[in-house]
Amino acid sequence: MKALMPWTGMTALRKEMDRLFDRAWETEWPAWPALGEWMPKVDVADTKEAFVVTAEIPGIDPKEITLTLDGDALTLKGEKKHEKEEKKEETYYRMERAYGAFARTILLPVPVEAGKVTATFKNGILTVKLPKGAAAKGTLIPVKAE
Repeated sequence: MKALMPWTGMTALRKEMDRLFDRAWETEWPAWPALGEWMPKVDVADTKEAFVVTAEIPGIDPKEITLTLDGDALTLKGEKKHEKEEKKEETYYRMERAYGAFARTILLPVPVEAGKVTATFKNGILTVKLPKGAAAKGTLIPVKAE
């Protein structure tokens, strides 16, 4: 009887192929930066008095880091240079460290006091403290019982 109905298994095969294609597209693939592009990893912490931005920028001279605050946007810019000696000829089997210019902008949710911002750089870690503006801190309103 099967010889008379050669296409009976095609529905199951089609369903299995559809399932495989659906699963292939449901996975989120990581975004890979283009060659030569990189951004330092940052943490942004919100404390009672200030925002603290911590950025990992190893292998860069702190004099080559530019910080700007424009309204509610903090921008970090710099360039990590690839140092290689002309005397050596090296063949790399693996090269994962990133080099080149970078720019990273962090939007702050509330205004900060620009005149009181401080930045320190130690062991490849940049720490920027941005004190909140008076309006951002808010005031505590006591509730009186009657």
